[in-house]
Amino acid sequence: MKVFTDAKKIAELLERGVDEVINRENLEEKLKSGQMLRVKLGIDPTSPNIHLGRSIPLLKLRDFQDLGHQVVFIIGDFTGVIGDTSDKSSERPMLSKAQVKKNMKDYVEQAAKILDIKKCEVHYNSKWLGKMNFAEVGELADQFSLAEFIARENIKKRLDAGTRVSLREILYPLMQGYDSVAIKADVELGGTDQRFNLLAGRKLQEKFGQASQDIIMGPILEGTDGRKMSSSWGNTINITAEPNDMFGKVMSIGDDLIMKYFTLATRVSLEEVKKYEIKLKKGENPRDIKARLAYEIVRMYYSEKEAKQAQEYFVSTFSKKEVPNEMPEVKPSVYDVVTALVEGKICKSKSEARQNIDQGGVKINDVKVEAKGYGTAVKKGDVIQKGSRFFVRVK
Repeated sequence: MKVFTDAKKIAELLERGVDEVINRENLEEKLKSGQMLRVKLGIDPTSPNIHLGRSIPLLKLRDFQDLGHQVVFIIGDFTGVIGDTSDKSSERPMLSKAQVKKNMKDYVEQAAKILDIKKCEVHYNSKWLGKMNFAEVGELADQFSLAEFIARENIKKRLDAGTRVSLREILYPLMQGYDSVAIKADVELGGTDQRFNLLAGRKLQEKFGQASQDIIMGPILEGTDGRKMSSSWGNTINITAEPNDMFGKVMSIGDDLIMKYFTLATRVSLEEVKKYEIKLKKGENPRDIKARLAYEIVRMYYSEKEAKQAQEYFVSTFSKKEVPNEMPEVKPSVYDVVTALVEGKICKSKSEARQNIDQGGVKINDVKVEAKGYGTAVKKGDVIQKGSRFFVRVK
């Protein structure tokens, strides 16, 4: 495989969506030399879906792949059980092996929406971590002090507040660090919240006689509510979301996030991104620029045709307040609004359906269902609407 050394592409690789590069001079020299690098990214399957926040390092991994480097995608089926506390203000609960297995079922398929998966090494870290004994774990732990771990900002805050920090959480950086040893990484990608874990890889590689990996850290992407995009908060835009839903969710982000999304979650040229930034500063309606962003994101994960259809659906349904011509249908087991919402798959549970009704977010034939109106009858042909984006027709 040929390695490309184009100076402009290398510069963008090291700058676009990058907050920090550890040992940048060394990495830049390697990239310019034409040496093929092993570039690592690990993702824990703590939820079934890869969202746009997680797409940021995946897109960076694809950038390395396009330059001819060997990319290594690690699915953390072992670390996912233990749980990374890097971005958490409280203890992350342990997941069962069964839950992790269920979550990761489609991870390779989802990653293939971004990576050329045929040219990618895919590993599950239970292959090496699951075989380690206490003596080996102790050897890894001996490379770090407790003081180093508790000096981390989020851990210090929890300790100062008297919040529990489990010994299990202390072990996580050892495991992520050992992943780098196991696959002999030259470069590791991750978010700024994972700095300690990424550096652990460098230290453990030194311990095992390997050259220390270089590190590229990217920023954190906010979700639809302005907080960090996180499955646990339900503010994600999943890369497997249906085109209409994906388009609508992108349109719901804050105007202040438009340029950040263009830079991090797309590969629209930076020259074009700059033009959009200038238009916004000159007073162009942010909604129009955001629609271009939503179109691009849907196009990336689906096609031009589906992006155009999603845009048309959004305009007709939300801008013109029209009911879409095509929508899912449901034949509920009981003809009441709560059952139709759940069995029509626009609410995950009856409790969610009741909550939406009480918040005034459910309509039948454009008439709002009153609070506590859970038993409101529905009949064949009725159109049930949740919020501004979800419709189902009763059959």
